[in-house]
Amino acid sequence: MSKRLSLKPLDFLAFTLSLGLTVFSAWAIYAKPATAAHVIVQGEDGTWVFPLDTGNLQESLRLSGPIGETVVEIGEGQAWVRSSPCTNQTCVAAGHLRRRGQWTACLPNKVFIYIEGTVDENEILDSTTW
Repeated sequence: MSKRLSLKPLDFLAFTLSLGLTVFSAWAIYAKPATAAHVIVQGEDGTWVFPLDTGNLQESLRLSGPIGETVVEIGEGQAWVRSSPCTNQTCVAAGHLRRRGQWTACLPNKVFIYIEGTVDENEILDSTTW
């Protein structure tokens, strides 16, 4: 006893609308334009934004703060604190910032450095994940 299923015109319409909505949703989510990574440097004097993906860009910023001058270097797709007048030197020890989401700060001198942009799938997993 098998019963044959017959599709009606509204069934085809519902199927077509569902498929269209699924394709449109996938396109809206995954077809976003990629934004290049850039470094944001904040100090007492203001905020600076530099692109990281432009290979030969070499910048050196001298930021004055409450305890002295912090030197921030930007070049070859990375940013780092060259020197700072703070006593613990944590900002200098942070090393080179390359990946989106990395940051360092010299809190005593009120300097903050952050790498911003869209996250690449390869950057989500790192050695600490495993």
